[in-house]
Amino acid sequence: MKAEELNKLRDQFKAEIAMQDGSCDYRVLVGMDTGGQAAGAVPVYEAMVEDTKKNGYKCKVIAAGAIGVSSLEPIVEVVAKDGTKTTYVHVNPDKAHEIMAGHIGQGKIVMDYVVGTTPLGKMGREANDPVVTNIEDTEFFKRQKRVVLHNCGKIDPCDINEYIGADGYQALAKALSSMKPRDVTAEVLKSGLRGRGGAGFPTGRKWGFINPDEDKDHYVICNFDEGDPGAFMNRAEIEGDPHGVIEGMALAGYAIGAKQGYIYVRAEYPLAIERLNNAIAQARKDGLLGEHIMGTDFTFDLELRLGAGAFVCGEETALIQSVEGKRGMPNPRPPFPAISGVWGKPTVVDNVETLFNIPLIIHNGADWFLGIGDEKSHGTKVFCLAGKTNNPGLVEIPLGTTLREVVYDIGGGCQAGKKFKAVQTGGPSGGCLTERDLDTPITYDTLVAAGSMMGSGGMIILDEDNCMVDVARFYMDFICDESCGKCTPCRVGTKRMLEMLTSITEGRGTQKTIDDLKYLAAEIKDSALCALGQTSANPILSTLNKFPEEYQAHIEKTCPSHVCKKLLKYEIDREKCIGCGACERNCPVKCIAPTDYVAPGKKLPARAIDQYKCIKCGTCMATCRFGAISRH
Repeated sequence: MKAEELNKLRDQFKAEIAMQDGSCDYRVLVGMDTGGQAAGAVPVYEAMVEDTKKNGYKCKVIAAGAIGVSSLEPIVEVVAKDGTKTTYVHVNPDKAHEIMAGHIGQGKIVMDYVVGTTPLGKMGREANDPVVTNIEDTEFFKRQKRVVLHNCGKIDPCDINEYIGADGYQALAKALSSMKPRDVTAEVLKSGLRGRGGAGFPTGRKWGFINPDEDKDHYVICNFDEGDPGAFMNRAEIEGDPHGVIEGMALAGYAIGAKQGYIYVRAEYPLAIERLNNAIAQARKDGLLGEHIMGTDFTFDLELRLGAGAFVCGEETALIQSVEGKRGMPNPRPPFPAISGVWGKPTVVDNVETLFNIPLIIHNGADWFLGIGDEKSHGTKVFCLAGKTNNPGLVEIPLGTTLREVVYDIGGGCQAGKKFKAVQTGGPSGGCLTERDLDTPITYDTLVAAGSMMGSGGMIILDEDNCMVDVARFYMDFICDESCGKCTPCRVGTKRMLEMLTSITEGRGTQKTIDDLKYLAAEIKDSALCALGQTSANPILSTLNKFPEEYQAHIEKTCPSHVCKKLLKYEIDREKCIGCGACERNCPVKCIAPTDYVAPGKKLPARAIDQYKCIKCGTCMATCRFGAISRH
């Protein structure tokens, strides 16, 4: 396929997507990413396809990617020929049949199921305001800027023609027809794009280390080893728009003189793998991968490499080892991959989201990208908003947006009206930020200055019920499991830190335990081989700095948030107990029994808890209807 043919296809399928070719009157987009399918989107999609065939509806039902609001799935978006969009949420097969009959069959919106009937759809609106029918008109979406996610939920990820109709592969055509390899690198450098995988190194500088004209093999690797707890940004990006990363890799290959690229993906992402393999096959068939791409001398092809889910393989040298078929363990740097990478050859390793930005920068120009975001951190960042937030899901914001806007204006605050306590950014390598930090702009430098980091995009909201010592223990437990064991500081040091945290959460810690924890954390940070070990202490140091009073409370053998079981105590107030025996009957370990005491005005003996047998499960407190059981 040459550039002229690509332009004809673009115009053809752009018209089809806009329904200007007369092929249909409606596009029905069903969110069929992993999250959507887990929520029940498959039977919804099947019901809508069945109704279309059965009734001869002039519409196209598409298995699309994620719109991004996890709590409202399965989500269906109906787009009319005039551009009107209607978003239906919590759809099941019965609702799907109603939507098809009413909206597609009769042209009437089924108001009972639109997004405006949900708390997210009502957020920021007065009671007498019209019901929102398009999710893009909600506060959740209006405060975002969809750049990387612009195709997700809008096109068919399994159809290359829909990607082409959305200006796909135009950037590659532009680069091959009017730019030299060094010009592509220069444009990326000018844009100020920084790596979206965590470290934030300038992408153009990384590419500039490799001479595209030298007579040796060069390689491009896409780091799709998304391992942070609670993060699924890259998975959703690939599942909703796989050609975006393919075009980004082809541009990177052209810029550095590479003929081969590898996408390193964890095997736990079967749907993403399926859609990538499909997209690669389509691109090869259309001459957009392989030899003489678009009739030029440029040759570039892609291959998937499946990983076993090792968190350490997110580190680029460990990832390269795994790509080569070796055990994923990091190597000392230098030499850096740009000098000696996969097979000992110059290699560029970039994160999925970084590569998604490349076609947009080349197609629209560096100045366009510079106009988005903060003056030092340009563009947007996709975050996975999770934890105790009312609106969990994917959010894409211009860099420079404050944490407060994300937590409250987009996330809708904490669930059940609970008080916000902290937000964990950067995953296991990051740290906790508190209410005092909420007006911090989200940029690479400001988050580090506040005691955390950007990371790949995990953002977990914690409320008043979370114990920060337990949060630190959770992350350290994860890091211990994921340590490759190559260097002693990480292999042994993280284990010792976990033991100290466990002793604190179980009431065995002392002030010396905290002092030793601080000392060991600093030593590991300075001596570990790779970033996993070097940043392993960040959650500990962050919570020690932001919540010293919680550590002190645990030393005094109390957990203020009532999370650490070994520090909890359930007691029955014998004056309030009516002796009904509900707690006794429901106790899983039979540690509750009648006493000899009958409270004044009561007829039956009060119950008491055997503290030695109690497993602190809380069943008794949940069962009691008279408020006679308390937790300390």
